[in-house]
Amino acid sequence: MSPTSKSSRPAAVGTVQVDNERVVVTEWRFAPGAETTWHRHGYDYVVVPMKTGRLQIDDGKEQRIAELVAGKSYYRPVGVEHNVINANDYEFVFVEIEFKAPQ
Repeated sequence: MSPTSKSSRPAAVGTVQVDNERVVVTEWRFAPGAETTWHRHGYDYVVVPMKTGRLQIDDGKEQRIAELVAGKSYYRPVGVEHNVINANDYEFVFVEIEFKAPQ
């Protein structure tokens, strides 16, 4: 899917747990096949998978499968653009921690 395409997939549900001057912490829940839709990250961030599973990552140029392991975090820099899709037949959950610029 391109950044401008419309999708019939269900939407992932983000619940902000913390939002202060330093960080934004969001729990993301994906029903089977759910997606974030196309977005650009405005901050450096860390993802903490709460379950083990597979996510389909569409960066606008290619689609790939990312294998995530519960509790095994990863970091990405500001500016990442993509759509993230649950490639499992079960709900997938991760926590995203975005780091706001120091003041």
